[in-house]
Amino acid sequence: MINKIIAFSINNKFIIGLLTLALIGTGIWSMMTVNLGSVPDITNNQVQVITQSPNLATEDIEQFVTYPVELSMGNLPGVTEIRSISRFGLSVVTIVFEDDMGTYLPRQLVQEKLNELGESIPEKFGSPSMGPISTGLGQIYEYTIKPEEGFENKYSPMELRTVQDWVIKLQLTLLEGVVEVNSYGGSIKQYEVAVNPDKLNSLGISISQVYEALARNNVNTGGA
Repeated sequence: MINKIIAFSINNKFIIGLLTLALIGTGIWSMMTVNLGSVPDITNNQVQVITQSPNLATEDIEQFVTYPVELSMGNLPGVTEIRSISRFGLSVVTIVFEDDMGTYLPRQLVQEKLNELGESIPEKFGSPSMGPISTGLGQIYEYTIKPEEGFENKYSPMELRTVQDWVIKLQLTLLEGVVEVNSYGGSIKQYEVAVNPDKLNSLGISISQVYEALARNNVNTGGA
């Protein structure tokens, strides 16, 4: 068999030369187009459930938010590990699934559980939601918003944060490859109501009534 291959190669030098050039060209093309990474992505198949509740202490976050989420996710099929972090105003629960389950099936299973979880978490203690699809090697780009020279006194930290949340963030979210945009710093625009207890007592109004009136005033309703 080997003798026949050698004889064919000697008698058909032109064909062998073309095949050799084609092989070299294919190798060069593959070398230039194949994606190579110096660090392989070893992130396991995981889904994160994030809950923000700025007014809760760490103990309350663990008891009323983190524990119910862990309990509801424990019986999902394909779960290999559940770990969590509870901090002041923040709960992060990471559910690790088997690698052969893919990316979207675990997220679908977690979302179904989140839809059923509303009754387990007290009202106004935060609403759990899934984190974006990302890996441990995801690229992070950080930027700072500041006025141009000569306009430092024209924009306050609150106005800069408003521009970030309602202008820049929305445009960056539409870019291809952007998974999530997080904002830090500045001052979030808010309205505060200062209550005078003596005047409330003289009018026979309680703090809870003031709170309910403010809540009703900020409800969106359809127009006629």
